[in-house]
Amino acid sequence: MSNQFLFWSKAELRRHTAVVAGELAPSILLKNATYLNAARHCWTKGNIWIYENRVVYVGNELPVNVAGTEIVDLDGKYVVPGYIEPHAHPFQLYNPQTLGHYAAVRGTTTFLCDNLVLFLTLPITKALTLMEDLNKQHYTYYWWCRYDSQSELQNEEALFSLSNIKKMLASPYVIQGGELTSWPKVLQGDDHLLHFMRETRSVGKRIEGHLPGSSEKTLTQMSLLGVDCDHEAMTGEEAIRRLDLGLTTSLRYSSIRPDARNILREMLEANCVHSFDRVFFTTDGSTPGFYEQGVTDTMIAMAIEEGIDPIDAYKMASYNIARYYGKDHLFGMVAPGRVAHLNILDDVNNPTPVSVLAKGQWVKKNEVDQTEVPAFPWKEYGMEPLELQWDLSLKDFQFSSYVGMDMVNSVITKPYNVQLNIGEDELHMDHDECFFMLIDRKGTWRVNTILKGFARQLSGFASSYSNTGDIILIGKNKRDMLLAFNRMKELKGGIVLIENGDVISEIPLPLAGGMSSASMEEMIESEKGLVKALRERGYSFEDPIYSLLFFSSTHLPYIRITPVGLFDVKKKVILFPSIMR
Repeated sequence: MSNQFLFWSKAELRRHTAVVAGELAPSILLKNATYLNAARHCWTKGNIWIYENRVVYVGNELPVNVAGTEIVDLDGKYVVPGYIEPHAHPFQLYNPQTLGHYAAVRGTTTFLCDNLVLFLTLPITKALTLMEDLNKQHYTYYWWCRYDSQSELQNEEALFSLSNIKKMLASPYVIQGGELTSWPKVLQGDDHLLHFMRETRSVGKRIEGHLPGSSEKTLTQMSLLGVDCDHEAMTGEEAIRRLDLGLTTSLRYSSIRPDARNILREMLEANCVHSFDRVFFTTDGSTPGFYEQGVTDTMIAMAIEEGIDPIDAYKMASYNIARYYGKDHLFGMVAPGRVAHLNILDDVNNPTPVSVLAKGQWVKKNEVDQTEVPAFPWKEYGMEPLELQWDLSLKDFQFSSYVGMDMVNSVITKPYNVQLNIGEDELHMDHDECFFMLIDRKGTWRVNTILKGFARQLSGFASSYSNTGDIILIGKNKRDMLLAFNRMKELKGGIVLIENGDVISEIPLPLAGGMSSASMEEMIESEKGLVKALRERGYSFEDPIYSLLFFSSTHLPYIRITPVGLFDVKKKVILFPSIMR
């Protein structure tokens, strides 16, 4: 396939038709397969011819020319399209490549990815090149176009300029705008974001909403403004409401919102949903440990267990998504002309494949992983280790604010009045309040406050993983916080937990300070170790990695720590500004 992977050259097309004519032999012949016929919504018996990276024939015929063809008899087995993840955040400690390989072995071979990290980390030209070149892998990557930073940046308008948005939307790899976390601004009259939405519409691309808890009126207004789909339904009733209003709804099973099973159950109990054609699945950028049991295959199994017709369950993970994005001529079907992303199953009720083809190459065969994650030149795209050309000292650990942040859950924080004596170098371990700092990765500013609810016995903690890419420090002991920072700096990016001067847990993140190059299996174990250590010290919510990510995210209530200072989301005011160092 050509470098753009979206189009085959004329010479390639001629070779594909030559295979059907018998002038060339298929690369792979899957004989006697029972395959999912998405067009007729049934299982069909037939033979599947693959040439290089494309399915060229599906039907009763066998090729007359099989010189050099790999022939696989699939009698008694089932073939379904490769699964599609429509809402990936591929920078959650892992990176797009390691996520792609791990998920592909479990049947997910196409990803629609958030590009926020690329916007915040790379020049626009580097980001566009990276988005294209990742498709040299076995897997397929499409992208969103973010409209804003999801925080309060000091250079927001320069990053999310109309010029940059247009460049992103012009890419054939970008197939939607969003996710639209700043929808309240649009409803309140922000024509800047509305213009980005109209630009997205003008080039024929979808808009993904982010509308948790929204009323029928709000959903209707956002639909009128251009939103096509939303993944934020938290109940069956909310999912049905989205369908009633003409939206596509993406059911979510993630580390922060594992709602899908209950939603499916409630949709079935309502006995009013007679078609699931406008429903699909997402794991919504879960953190590594959540994927230990599987990826999209887990959601398909869950749906089948809850009584969804298996054909509907597989289509919700493939055909429905491809058709929604206008890509069903390439993906989501076992049919001629499609990219050869195919999963081979032993049992219709078990969606974890025994064999996987991605772009016509065996990723997994008879339960055995066939490939290793190849080296990827991240440095060429600007994803380099974090080189901090500045130091912290104890004089930076000065706290005078009496407004702090109180954690309601993993991701929601509210303001509270600090009653502590915060002039000391160490806080007592008999309460759940910690020193809390956000520091510019370039070292030019800092925000110091108090965080309540994160942990009771946390001495020193540092993370270069955050929503904005800036440095988070949390802890009770200023010296251990400083040690954690210095160790994170030595690692050139990472997450570090220090206690009494000793490293308790650490995760190196050498790719721009936010991602690891280690395998997903290694990241699962590393994250599990860190989470265990944090829970032992009093972290009591669902997902501490998401807490780190969302401390600066102003699409969530009620108070956020951002590069401009401590920010009241509802009132849209800075409670106190960041301080220049």
